[in-house]
Amino acid sequence: MRLLKKYIRFARGVDDLTVAEKVYAIAGFLGIVTAFLLVMPVQTVRLQSSYRNTQASSAAAAINSGLVNASIYAIVMDSRGIYMSTERAKVKEFADGILKRNHELAEVMNGWEPTVRSEDFEQFASLKRRIAQFIDFRQELVRRAVEISPAAAREFGDTEASSTVRSRLNADLEALQRGYNERTREADGLAEQNRCAAGYLFMLGLAALVLAALNVLVIRDSVLARLSDIAQATDRIRTGDIGSEVPHLRGHDEIGHLARGVHYFRAAVAQVFELEQLELDLSKQRDAAMAERDAFNKKYQAKKWQLSAAINSMPQGLIMLDGKARVIAMNSNYRRMYNLPETIESGSSLEEILEHGLFSGDIKKYVSAILVRIGKKEPATYEVRLNDGRIVKIYERPMDGGGWVSVQEDVTEQRQKERILERTERLLATVVENVREGIIAKDARSLRYLFINKAAEQQIGMSRSDLVGKTARELFSPETAELIEKRDQQLLAQSRQFEPIVDTIYNPVRGRRVISWRRLQIGALGEESHMFVSIVEDLSDQVGTAD
Repeated sequence: MRLLKKYIRFARGVDDLTVAEKVYAIAGFLGIVTAFLLVMPVQTVRLQSSYRNTQASSAAAAINSGLVNASIYAIVMDSRGIYMSTERAKVKEFADGILKRNHELAEVMNGWEPTVRSEDFEQFASLKRRIAQFIDFRQELVRRAVEISPAAAREFGDTEASSTVRSRLNADLEALQRGYNERTREADGLAEQNRCAAGYLFMLGLAALVLAALNVLVIRDSVLARLSDIAQATDRIRTGDIGSEVPHLRGHDEIGHLARGVHYFRAAVAQVFELEQLELDLSKQRDAAMAERDAFNKKYQAKKWQLSAAINSMPQGLIMLDGKARVIAMNSNYRRMYNLPETIESGSSLEEILEHGLFSGDIKKYVSAILVRIGKKEPATYEVRLNDGRIVKIYERPMDGGGWVSVQEDVTEQRQKERILERTERLLATVVENVREGIIAKDARSLRYLFINKAAEQQIGMSRSDLVGKTARELFSPETAELIEKRDQQLLAQSRQFEPIVDTIYNPVRGRRVISWRRLQIGALGEESHMFVSIVEDLSDQVGTAD
């Protein structure tokens, strides 16, 4: 401890040395210690890795060696059971046990092999060969016992070859075990080295800690304390105490240079610098505020133009309202839809727009309902009829942050077309139901009947509820169903059959009938609307009259 104090006193008291020289000297020693600290962990990791590998290899070898010995002992015991058995069932039981343990012994050797280190592989290979010979010998012994007799197995097992295989197998196991015992002793030596390396690391860490503490003391006394004194002096000068003395003016190190610099500038220079800095800060703040304002204006104008272009390019009319139903924005299509004058613009109320003359309902009630939906943020979709007869479909949705957006589409032409289509469909259904010929439609993919008119019901003798959804094979005899399917295939190939085809079919209700039919396809392959349409005329009465 005294030696350390003397060293600290020396580091602090040499006035000819600068602060940088003092700090660099201590940092140099600290760097050397750090270098050793960097090297030692690498060595420690290497020792730990070697120790873990050696320990793991030894442990795996010990486990596998025990499993091999246990399997060999169990196989030998089962072999003796064969020798001593006189009943075939007992012999078979011991033979199955030997075969099972032979398989387990082979699996142990296969699982052991990946853990064997390169220097032990030769001994392990020799042991594996002995194990293979032992397994082959025991399998031959089982074969003789099962196929010949236990006496034959005993005679085979009492040979010199059997004793040689067993003795050599034991010798290989012992030799491999001795190698792994030596490896265990090596692992113990590595563990001891690892403990020594940990001790060295502790000592180096302690040395680094001492040097760091010494560096802190030097910086505190040689730098921080003196800087604090100078800082206090500058504070006094800044407050107007021009006659205040600046400490450490006679120092030969960096702190002394700093003290003399403060002494030279004194209060006037400090005040001028402060004024210049203040003016610079104000100028920067003013420029930043102006730049921020310009950027905001550009961004606002860009967003405004983008929004205007987007809503004016919509094919529908669009209007945006605030929480009090005042106009925020509207596009040109909305103006054209309601013939709004230029006086209607942002800030106008929805009531002013509706009073322009095209809305046919109660304006106050309509606006009140919209205000309720705006307050509840409740979307709505509905249609209104204008005074000029047009029909407008309106989609209303709440906007983020409050307000309302309404998209309006003129659906007058669409509704007119829907009414025309509905009248056409009713007319077509009336005509089809009242023609003299039978009309039958079926799905071209499933061949199931989709539609049958009244005339076809009378011709077949069944109601459409009995026919729709079924195939010809479910309704008619096999011969008639085959004929109908044949005509379907012909129609599929020809697309249409304008010339009438006369066929004789057997109706399950009306018996033998002679029919004339013309057929055509609607749609194409792969389409859901693909169907066959048949126009059928019953000629049975005419043919019967002619006969």
